[in-house]
This record gives sequence, C-alpha cells and structure tokens, in this order.
Amino acid sequence: MSVQVSWDVDADQPPARLASFRSMTSVAAGDKDAWLALFAPDAVVEDPVGPSMFDEPGKGHRGHEGIGAFWDLTIAHVERFEFVIRDSFAAGAECANVGTITTYLPGSYRVDTDGVFVYRVGGDGLITSMRAFWETDRAMATARQV
Repeated sequence: MSVQVSWDVDADQPPARLASFRSMTSVAAGDKDAWLALFAPDAVVEDPVGPSMFDEPGKGHRGHEGIGAFWDLTIAHVERFEFVIRDSFAAGAECANVGTITTYLPGSYRVDTDGVFVYRVGGDGLITSMRAFWETDRAMATARQV
C-alpha cells in the first residue's frame, strides 16, 4: 500500500491539524492500530455526518470499539487511499480540512469523495471527534474503473 499523504512534519501546526494529518497518514498506510491510537477512548467518528450506509441511525461510531468496527466495515476494504487537502482552517481545538479523498476499491474501481473533514482534539492532542461532510450520491457518481 503506497502512502499518498504529504505534509511538513517540521512545521509548527495547531494540534487538531496535526492530528488530522496523522489520521490521514495512518489510514493511507493501512495501520488500524496507529489510527485508533489517535482517538480518545470516548471519541466519535461521523463519516459521513448523518444517516448513511455505514451508520443507519446517523449517531456516529463511538469509542475505540465502535471506531474499530467502522474501520473494519469501510477502510479495511479499500486497496489504496490518496488524500488531497486543498485548504485547512484551524481554530481553537478544531480543524476543518477541505479536500478530496480518492479510494481505490477491489475490481479496479476508483471513487473521488469531495468534502469537509472536521477534527476536534482534547488537551492531550487525541481526537475527540471526527466529522466528515460529504455526499454519497456525489461520491458514487465519480465511480469508474481504472
């Protein structure tokens, strides 16, 4: 699995932006344990926000067990990830990244998901909330064989 995330590890970054970059790097590397270690024990992941095929009630995936199950349901089935963050806005303990996540799926399919990806961290730098704002129909309309 090739890692397609690029960021300046030497630059001074706000804690939430740093956590978001570490999250993307762990996902791109396929490292579930490293990814889960970035989250507080009571963290919530909403990806996407609201009811979806990954979270029918739309209440998010909670705690390491729920977030780990989300990985197994979604991330584990992707052959490769590429993250392109076009802009990032950090304020307080949060960071909103605007960009595209490209996923390469079994059967030589590629899907581009445009969205806004919001991370919140606690005082210890661990992610307490990750909320991904993207539209399933828009993402699926980009599906194509490569």
